[in-house]
Amino acid sequence: MNESRCWMTGRWQLSGRSLAAFLLWGPLLLGAPTGAGAEEVSRPVPIIFDTDIGNDVDDVLALGMIHALESRGECELLAVTITKDHPLAAPFTDAVNTFYGQGDIPIGVTRSGVTAQKGKFVGLAEQKDGGRPRYAHDLASGKSAPDAVKVLRESLGGADDHSVVIIQVGFSTNLAELLESKPDDASPLGGAELVKKKVRLLSIMAGAFGEIPGMEGKFATYKEYNVFKDVPSARKLARDWPTPIVWSGFEIGRALPYPHESIAKDYDYVEHHPLAESYVLYTKPGHDRPTWDLTSVLYAVRPGDGYFDLSAPGIVRVTEEGITQFEESSGGKHRYLVVKDQQRPRTLEALIQLSSQPPVRQASPKGSKQSN
Repeated sequence: MNESRCWMTGRWQLSGRSLAAFLLWGPLLLGAPTGAGAEEVSRPVPIIFDTDIGNDVDDVLALGMIHALESRGECELLAVTITKDHPLAAPFTDAVNTFYGQGDIPIGVTRSGVTAQKGKFVGLAEQKDGGRPRYAHDLASGKSAPDAVKVLRESLGGADDHSVVIIQVGFSTNLAELLESKPDDASPLGGAELVKKKVRLLSIMAGAFGEIPGMEGKFATYKEYNVFKDVPSARKLARDWPTPIVWSGFEIGRALPYPHESIAKDYDYVEHHPLAESYVLYTKPGHDRPTWDLTSVLYAVRPGDGYFDLSAPGIVRVTEEGITQFEESSGGKHRYLVVKDQQRPRTLEALIQLSSQPPVRQASPKGSKQSN
């Protein structure tokens, strides 16, 4: 049994080599905030969701998961920040939040120009039925939303020290800019110091930590989308982010495909569901889409529940070409997820059940439409 498994199962026989790593990683693996007492372990995890929503449908399913976990008292969604630079990405996010009864969640946007195309489903924010919005929301355009870095700084500035978990499932644009941000009304600290003081973990869907089979079945190093679309930001994040990072590589979500049958049957408690409609608009019928972004959410909120194993501690470097490279190091702040065959059924079941859980704050009976 390797050291990471020992930490997760409570067997505390630590060698001198692993002691430093445990001091860094032990509280995270057990689900406790760094420096927190035992009484704080069961508190909801304060999270910020940083997403390129609109580029793939797994972001939408992941946001639904977050609302389900919050309704169970397991997390608190502080804000959503967006790395897709299209004006409908923010209204669509607001519509999903409103569907789950959380229309007041702060939303911040990038103005980087990265992936400025509309995408296949964010137009649902403009969809009307009988002259009324299909999905209620009050944010009309990302052009009127605040900058992501402003929202990040405000959310972190008001948080307890070493408490926030950031889930990044898009590009590193916003978080790289956060590191460079200056003191302001939200905090007298610069970005890197603010992160170091307030964040305890970054759970990130990015990179690949194994060779991936290509179209011809040959295995090769993989340039993952979230990295290569903004390589400079990914390189900066990997190099300069001051807290522990757990990476969910391309291979993890690919090993846990979301069953299309669930889209057809588990979301039909309302006539129109933003997650199900986004899935159908994004991909052809009958397709089981990988659950990339969902895995980073599940680990962020339930790190000690055995859904995944972790690599040894180490350092992730991003090459100029956008390749992620991992080097094992006992004092490293980075680890990546591993999912074993025996873990896959239970992990996938959790992803399905949480994504498809009906809203608690604003549930509508089947056959009704969302109202303003």
